[in-house]
Amino acid sequence: MDGLKKLAGSDLGRTDWMEITQDRVNTFADATDDHQWIHVDTARAAESPFGDLIAHGYLTLSLIIPQFTRLLKIEGARMAVNYGLNKVRFPSPVLVGSRIRLRGAVENVVEVKGNGVETTLNFTVEVENADKPACVAQAVYRHYF
Repeated sequence: MDGLKKLAGSDLGRTDWMEITQDRVNTFADATDDHQWIHVDTARAAESPFGDLIAHGYLTLSLIIPQFTRLLKIEGARMAVNYGLNKVRFPSPVLVGSRIRLRGAVENVVEVKGNGVETTLNFTVEVENADKPACVAQAVYRHYF
């Protein structure tokens, strides 16, 4: 717990690149019943302003969770809880076949009741060779020790 508190204000760096495949997009579409054509219909998507299929914004957001564990390993916690999001934006799309990575920074860490800490993190999902990020989010996690 003390080690986590010392990370307040720290840059966590970046993860390795991860490819966004059509199979992943289709699986997410099935799981969420979101089969909007921009995600699953190649012919229609080719005529869209993006020129191709794109990943769901919420798929991109959900990939923060597994990517975060590659940036920071928190040991000794008996339980971790995704406490929520303070802000989320999707400045640019993720074309299927693109590669993304996560950049993270610890905004702050405060103690909470029950022998825990609440950590606020700033995340940016970068797209390889893109000028703008795909997602910018501030997430809040609680870890109990």
